[in-house]
Formats: sequence, C-alpha cells, structure tokens
Amino acid sequence: MTDDLRSAGAPTLEDVARAAGVSRATVSRVINGVRNVDPAIQEIVRQAVSVTGYAPNRAARSLVTRRADALALVVTGAGVEAEAGRERVGGGAGSFTAQVFADPFFGRVVTGVVNYLRPRGMHPVLMFAETSRARDEVVAYLRQGSADGALIVSTHAEDPLPGLLTEAGLAAVLYARPARPVPISYVDLAHQDGARLAAEHLLARDCRRIATISGPLDVPAGQARLAGFRDTMARHGHPYTPIAEGRFTQESGEAAMERLLVEHPDLDGVFAANDLMAMGACHVLREHGRRVPKDVAVVGFDDSSAALACRPPLTTVRQPVEEMAAEMARLLLDRLARPASPATSVIFEPELVVRGSA
Repeated sequence: MTDDLRSAGAPTLEDVARAAGVSRATVSRVINGVRNVDPAIQEIVRQAVSVTGYAPNRAARSLVTRRADALALVVTGAGVEAEAGRERVGGGAGSFTAQVFADPFFGRVVTGVVNYLRPRGMHPVLMFAETSRARDEVVAYLRQGSADGALIVSTHAEDPLPGLLTEAGLAAVLYARPARPVPISYVDLAHQDGARLAAEHLLARDCRRIATISGPLDVPAGQARLAGFRDTMARHGHPYTPIAEGRFTQESGEAAMERLLVEHPDLDGVFAANDLMAMGACHVLREHGRRVPKDVAVVGFDDSSAALACRPPLTTVRQPVEEMAAEMARLLLDRLARPASPATSVIFEPELVVRGSA
C-alpha cells in the first residue's frame, strides 16, 4: 500500500478504481463476482485490490448480495451400520476426523479448493458429517445462509447427504459420482481407465501371476477400479485375478498382502487400488523377503504423498485431485451464479506415473 493511501485511512472502492484505471461500478462488479466483466479487466482490478489493500465490508456486502461468500467443505459418509453405536457412546467424531486427516487424499482436496477460492475472496468452512445429527446440522447451516453451498467429499456409498441437500434445493457439488442416482453435479476420474493402465503396465513387465488389493467394494471408486483391472486382465488372457479387499488404509493393505501371500505365494505382481494400501503391501513384501520390484512389482493408485514416501517410490496411477477439487469449486460457483442451470459432470483422465516399484 502506498503512503498516501495509508494516511487516508482504509482503502475504498474509489481508491481501487483509480489504481486500476476503471470505473467504480466496474470494480464493484468484479468484487461482487458479476460474470459479464472481461477477464483481463478482472485481473487488473484484482491486482489493484492487492496493491491498495482494499478489503470489502463483508457484512454490508452480504446485505446487498444475500451471499455469505463462504462455501462449506463437507467430509461425510461414515458407515450407517456403525453410526448408531457411535452416537450412543459419543466417541465417533474423533475417530472419523482422525481417519480423514491421516489420508493424504483429503489434504489434496483442501489444497485444490483453497487455491481456487482464495483469489476470488472466498474461503471454505470445513465441516464433518459422520452421523445423522451432523448431517442435519450441515443442512441447517446452509439453509440459514451461513454458507452459500456445499462441496461434498463422501466416504461411504450409502451416504444420504447428497440426496438431503438436493431435496432441500441447496447448491452442492460432489467429489465422485454418487452410488445412487441423484440430480447433483459432480467431478470424478475415469477409474476403470486408470486400472487398465496399471494392468497393462504389470503385463508389459512380464508379470504373469498378478493379484490385486481392491478398495472397499461398497464404494463406487473401489468397484470401478476392480472392474477395470479384471476386465483388462481378461482381455490379455488372464481369466482369474486373485483379490483381497482393503479399506483404502495402509493397515488394510498390509492385511490384504498377508492374505495374498498365504493363498498365492508365487505371485509376481500386485495392483493396489490406492497408494496407502500399496505402501502397506510393500512393507509386508519386505518383511517376507520379497524384493520390490525384482520379485514382486507393485502399482498403486492416486499419486499421493504416500507414493513418494514409499520405499521404493511407487509406480502409480495419478488422480489429479487438486485440479478435480478446484473444478468442483468452479462448478459450485457457476451453480450459484446460475441457479436454474442443470446438474453436470466433469470426468478427468488418469495418467500412469512410473517410479521404482514397478
């Protein structure tokens, strides 16, 4: 901020307009998110806002726009079968949030959302909805106007929250397609294509006794990755692929790898449906004296921080989580700007990243 602006007190819209060389009305339109402003002018105004240090009066702006300028980022979907017991005991929330923060996937979602919203003067409000009571609180929070819409990351196929939000007429976008038909916008990955890349890579390495550690089969992504892998193996003359189901955690990957080694001790290739499970598989293989990749090649999925932390670093299928999360935020802002627009979907393409494990 320049000295004359400091001495004059808090910067105003007029200060921003002078710095940008545009009218006050144009500055107001940019700051209020009006869409019919040339992108080049929007960038000039944003730079002027940064230079002047202008900060809009949120309370006054909300009275005019009827917007909170905040979005709820909701992590939801704890298993229904475990929910009642947790609510009675009262100890479920800590366990759920601990699992969320232990998975690098969620950190990448937050990064993508924040990086998209922050330049637009918006911020996410992190909420957890692992019980029916918590889901009701999310719906009430949105109905009260405390947030303009919801970005939903669900961890369970039977999660009712997407349906509750659409029935209430609240703006929401989902990360990953819903397990049941719901008229809600979503972003997702072509999971079957990603699993195909993993299978083709293992086969190209001359692996012939290949097994897979699937994700939870009550989750659409887990189902799709398994289906894509099995289909590709069958197309290459492998009608049977040994499977051990995991839960997308390192511990479940370790347990699944132990089972596979007992039942198929001669295996020479493993596809794990996410990097945490692949890391667990590598750990167990080392404990059993199996060299990765010389004795057993391992491919993961996601290209998360776990892929680089693993030893050796994981060959994996990249899911562009940050870009997908940013697109989720873009879709929600578009829905808020055009409430009558129909639900839509955006599907991202996976990419194989080759490192040391296969």
